[in-house]
Amino acid sequence: MLEIIWGWKTTAMMDVWTIEHLLSGLSVGSLVINYNRKIFKQHFSIEDANLITRHFDVIGVLLLAFLWETVEHYLETGLAGGMVEYWFQGVEFWPNRIIFDPLMLVLGYLIAKQYPKLVTPARICSFIWLMVHVFIFPHSMYLHELF
Repeated sequence: MLEIIWGWKTTAMMDVWTIEHLLSGLSVGSLVINYNRKIFKQHFSIEDANLITRHFDVIGVLLLAFLWETVEHYLETGLAGGMVEYWFQGVEFWPNRIIFDPLMLVLGYLIAKQYPKLVTPARICSFIWLMVHVFIFPHSMYLHELF
């Protein structure tokens, strides 16, 4: 039963990359927050755009999440070649792709909004995570195999 909640990306709702999605959510959420505040101040002359932009922030984070999930799906199916397809180790389970990965980005956005000092450490951890998984580990699910 636990395998459907946490496990291999092709059969579980959450996998080891859920951690990366949360870290990326802090970074992406911070970027979206800053961009929306800038736009609202420039075009609408609203000084306290914090409250007004919340809906636009969530929409922006979800847009970026689903854009990445679309690109990732095509990479998993071999559009960029066999090496990339092997690295991805299969196509993600649909609740993982459509529900939990975007939800982790939104959760990261909420954390970034509440605790902006966590954004820089999250970016550093995310960068290290990506470098290790992309350039050192042989495929995307290698960390899951280790544990």
